[in-house]
Amino acid sequence: MATNGTNGTSSHSRFDSSSTIPLWLDGQEVKLSSTFDVVSPLDHKVLYQCSAAGEEDALKAIASAEKAFKTWSKSKPITRRDIFLRAAEGFKQRRDEQFHYIHTETGAAESMFAFEYNLAYEACMSVAGLVQVATTSTMPVVAEEGRTAMVIKEPYGVVLGIAPWNAPTALGVRACLQPLAMGNTVILKGPEAAPATYYTIASVLHEAGLPAGCLNTIYHRPADAAKVTTALVSHPAIKKINFTGSTAVGSIIASMAGKYLKPTVMELGGKAPSIICEDANVETAALQCALGAFLHAGQICMATERIIVNAKIVDKFRPALKATLDQVFSEEGLGIPQLVTTAPVEKNKKLVSDALSKGAVPLHGDPDHHEPSKTKMRPVVIENVQPHMDIYHTESFGPTVSLFVVNSDEEAIEIANDTEYGLASAVFTEDLRRGLRIARQIETGAVHINSMTVHDEAALPHGGAKKSGFGRFNSLQGLEEWVRTKAVTWKD
Repeated sequence: MATNGTNGTSSHSRFDSSSTIPLWLDGQEVKLSSTFDVVSPLDHKVLYQCSAAGEEDALKAIASAEKAFKTWSKSKPITRRDIFLRAAEGFKQRRDEQFHYIHTETGAAESMFAFEYNLAYEACMSVAGLVQVATTSTMPVVAEEGRTAMVIKEPYGVVLGIAPWNAPTALGVRACLQPLAMGNTVILKGPEAAPATYYTIASVLHEAGLPAGCLNTIYHRPADAAKVTTALVSHPAIKKINFTGSTAVGSIIASMAGKYLKPTVMELGGKAPSIICEDANVETAALQCALGAFLHAGQICMATERIIVNAKIVDKFRPALKATLDQVFSEEGLGIPQLVTTAPVEKNKKLVSDALSKGAVPLHGDPDHHEPSKTKMRPVVIENVQPHMDIYHTESFGPTVSLFVVNSDEEAIEIANDTEYGLASAVFTEDLRRGLRIARQIETGAVHINSMTVHDEAALPHGGAKKSGFGRFNSLQGLEEWVRTKAVTWKD
């Protein structure tokens, strides 16, 4: 174990610049001759190579999962429970290793990693606790005298899980754990930006006792995305798909799945609003909006993109938000937001430039500032944003946020809902009845009163409305996504 640099091997890494990240196929680590470079956003150096799967590798993964399904689908809930409990301990033991991969692969800070690591750990514990109840069949009372019925829950078969780079531990675990719990086998297609993180997920589950073939991993070159994904989605053995990522790519996956009449669970983009009522606690609202907008450089689908403030309180809120940002995202605080590549930096600067050219004004941050690192960008808050500006409708997925001033709750709700997205939102008020009344009118999958829009936990169903997706992850609802029911009736 040589160095602490991103280009060498740290004491927490199993890989260095001469390593190749393997696929997990049929319970084995398989290195392919075809590879691609994994580059760190921190110093723009090559971390290692990753095995690049082709169509043949995808077919091998499907064959392995098909074979494993025959026995895994018949395994007892207690068997699955014990595997997930051991996996939770495995994640705990390899926490430092996971942070090293996530930090060097995506630039995530310790604060972001702690948030999603806890989600992954709690997911294992929650699923272990729910699996017995979630898999239990029922016996409803039927209308006809002398007849009885049973409703059986059956796993679909082989599930394709496609998960992103921005919260790789939590979202990678979620993509495979819930289908596995309900008796399905899974092919986990990970992002090319974070393969070592996804390697660790599969490694922990296998070390916990997951049988060979129940979880196979696939990575590929960006240029091979279409053909590898098509090979997976179109295959008759793939029975259901979950996808977490952008609305644009989700639309492609959903269209492809629709062609083959395959159900999907989708968690897509967002344009999360935070409504600040005139009776809100200004300091609380300022802190939660700052964190909600700029945690992980805004690269979270639930990130706050619209701060909607009542005119009666805006003169207090503006300086509070500025002061909070100066403190939290200073060099001494969480630091300057680190993004995964130069592309989102360029996108956000372009969105801000377009808005300013059309009449928006900067409230905080220098829109023209350039960091020495091209993958860093300081937070920018702009005001007077109008519907004809690109940033009004476009998900920025970066360190920019728009502030709106309104005169009523109704006007705030109208702006909050004036988007094709509907994943998460927040309301700040000291009147719970008011908060609940507003929450019922916001078209999002979740509304958080007096806390930031970025919130997720194993006990709560997670998903969106409108173009933010459909179906649910987490909780009992999330587990029930991965079984279909069969009604069986008989004469007594």
